This record gives sequence, C-alpha cells and structure tokens, in this order.
Amino acid sequence: MNTDTTVVTARRLVTPDGVRPGCVHIADGRITAVTDTDTAPPDATRLDAGDAYVLPGLIDSHVHFRTPGLTHKEDWEHGSRAAVMGGFTTVVDMPNTVPPTLSPEAILAKSAEISGRSLVDHRFHIGLDPDRPEILADLDPALATSAKIFMAGHHTAPTVVRDPDQLARAFASAAAGGVQLVLHAEDNALFDLLDAWRGEPGSYLDYEQRRPRSAGIVAVAKVIELARRYGTRAHILHLSSAEEADLVCAAQATGLPVTFEVTGHHLSFTDSDTRRLGARTRLSPSIRGQADQDRLWEAVRAGQPTTLGSDHAPHTIAEKTRGVTMSPPGLPGVQELAHTVWTGMRRRWPEEHPDVAAARLAHYLGAAPADLFRLPGKGRIVPGADADLTFLAPDDTWMLSAADVRAKCGWSAYEGWTFTGRFTRTLRAGRTVWDASTGAFGAYDGRLLSSTTAPASTRKVPAHV
Repeated sequence: MNTDTTVVTARRLVTPDGVRPGCVHIADGRITAVTDTDTAPPDATRLDAGDAYVLPGLIDSHVHFRTPGLTHKEDWEHGSRAAVMGGFTTVVDMPNTVPPTLSPEAILAKSAEISGRSLVDHRFHIGLDPDRPEILADLDPALATSAKIFMAGHHTAPTVVRDPDQLARAFASAAAGGVQLVLHAEDNALFDLLDAWRGEPGSYLDYEQRRPRSAGIVAVAKVIELARRYGTRAHILHLSSAEEADLVCAAQATGLPVTFEVTGHHLSFTDSDTRRLGARTRLSPSIRGQADQDRLWEAVRAGQPTTLGSDHAPHTIAEKTRGVTMSPPGLPGVQELAHTVWTGMRRRWPEEHPDVAAARLAHYLGAAPADLFRLPGKGRIVPGADADLTFLAPDDTWMLSAADVRAKCGWSAYEGWTFTGRFTRTLRAGRTVWDASTGAFGAYDGRLLSSTTAPASTRKVPAHV
C-alpha cells in the first residue's frame, strides 16, 4: 500500500453532494478527508487538478479482456492501459474466455493468471453453466456477486441457454443466492427461425435483418416475467432499442428489480454508419436506427439506465475482415467510452451546465455500478473510500488515431472522431497509473475485489442531475 500522504486540489471536485472546490486527502491508498482547504503536512505530495474535473475513478462493468485463451487479441496489460487512459480504475470482466469462467475454481485460476498484469482493480462475472445453475444458490460473494447468461449465441459465447426450464432454474438459483444476473437478452430461437428462412447474409446491413430488434424485445419480456416470478435481480446488458427501454422502464414502475445498461457504441453509431464502416461496427445486439439512438440518449438524460458499459470486445483486423458471414461481432471501447459519452452530452445538450454532465458521468460510471455489483469503497469521493480518482479536462479537443489505441487489437471504430474532453491523469489507490503529460503508466498491481456486503439500492439518477 502507498503510505505517503497526498493531497489533490480541485476547483471542480465531483462529490456525491455536487461539484465544488475542495481537497482530497489520501493516505495508505484511501481517502482520509475531503476538505475545503489544504490541511496536509508540508511534506505531502500535492497534485493540482487546475480546471479539470476530478471524478471518482470510473467503473466499467462490462469488459472482455480475453484472458485466458484469447490473448492474441487482448490481454490485461493492454486492456488495463486502455482503461486508465479512459478514466477507469475498476472493471468487471466477462466469462466468455477459453476455457470459460463457469465456476469459483475458474475465477481463482483467472485471478492468478492476471496477477501482476493489471493497472486496474477488477471483479469477474461468473458464467452460467446451464447444466449446473444450482451453483448460483451458494456462490461465495467474496468471489463473485453476478452471473452472466447468454440467451443467444455468437462467436465467443461459450454456453447459450436455449431451454426455458434451464433459464427458469437459473433465475430461481440466483434469487436464492442473492446473485445479480446480467443478461445478453436476445432470443436465439427467433434467430434460428430467421436464419432458416433468409439464408446467408449478403452484406453487413443484412446482419441486422437477421439479428433484429424483435429478438431483443421477446427476450426482455421473458426476463421481466422471470423476475416477476422469482424476484431475481436482472440487469439487461447492451440494450439496443426503444421498445426494450420502454419495457424495462415499465417493469421498474411496477417495482420489479429489472435494470439495464447502455453502451457507448449504441449511443455513438447507427445503421447508417454500418453502410460505411461494415464490420467495424458489427455488434451483438446490432446497431439500430437513429430513433433508437435518440431514445437511448433520452434515457440517459432521464436517469433510466443503471449503468453505462463499453462492452470492450476486441477482435483482430484479420478476424473482422473474414467476410460478411464470418466477421465476429464486437469492438474495443473501454478507452473510448467515457470520452464518447462526455462528448455526446456536451453536443446534444449544449445548454446544459457541464457540472450536470460531470455529475451524471460520475453516477453512471461510478456510484451506480459500485452499488449494483457490490464494490465497496468504489465509485464515490468520500472519506474511507479507495483513493481512485481521474482528472477530466472538459474542453480539450482532440482527434483519435490508431496510434492512440492501447487495446491489443490496435484499431478503433472511433478513429478520426473529434472528441471534446480528455482524461489527463488517473490515480488508483492514491498512485498515478496514467499521466497524459508524460505518457507514463503506473504499477501493474491491480487487485481482485471481493464483497461480503449486502447489495445497495440501485437508485436512479434524478433527471436534473
């Protein structure tokens, strides 16, 4: 642990009580005080954030860092570099690796493999083994508090739950164990039906016709009914359409514990971009139309999602250019996510004070995922929390090039985009892990996070925040 004393001075400190000037005092890797003035001893290390916003270290609860078995396209050294450059100090990694992370033993093996290779703290979503859903009823929260279910398959999905009885057993077991389900909610049987009727796609745009919104709507309806039946907490990942958003919001209004995530990709691209970019924006769920993107931005402003996620899912250029039928869905995004959302908020709502946007970013990528996935000490700038901070220069304008990309795959669908706002420094446990002024990274000693605390409320952010 870092035993030095550090004080961070900010004119725009993003706290749970609002944005204000202040000083964050740090010792032994934790925040010891948040004060109006610098009261640290003379020999303390001092960092002045200037006009940058100082936010809690961000949390990306949806990444694929591809370890073990798929490290030819991503690994924890590269993925965590991309993360800290994007303001993230904590990630929650998905289970679809080789072999998949389907047991507590697999979690421990994965943790051992990445030890000493990560700039960020981390947690893992355990994958559902359809043949052993009862594991979730006795899952040790020190190892995992959430379980991933694939209701539809794609190139890296290891276990797809097609049997309704298996899905029901999973919901029942998760409810018994207090496990948060996270779901790829598309209906695989509907895809099979369309594939048998339409045949092989002839263009990248045909992909959306074979992976349409109807499959998401059907699957979300099933999730809502199972949550109603068993009381299971269910989080819909990468929600892509207006109808799905309306269904989840309606379910929440009745008191059901169903929440959803929006990705930066679905906020950034539409099907018209696919005409130009082809495989670069092939996703699962598919990129939808402008009306869907507008509905998702409306949801973000109204406080309807619980989290934002990158769905950071790199593939090599060779894999992405295999052709229309073989190109895998997925693209890198952890480095881009917060930049994308910040830029989108500033441009869509230019009349909005940037303090409001900063508080919103801190909520969706800080407090809310910390609560949902039981990450104590994360997501808030408060005394006693981990000293994870990131500095956002809100008005810096810059263009992303391939040379900026830190994901191992070496490319980004956002190449050539002009962003507003840049993360200039990221601290984890009080130590700098990314410094844009020098291009230097910190120590690769990110730790596996455990939790034995009860789940906190998933309160929605008010519309005015």
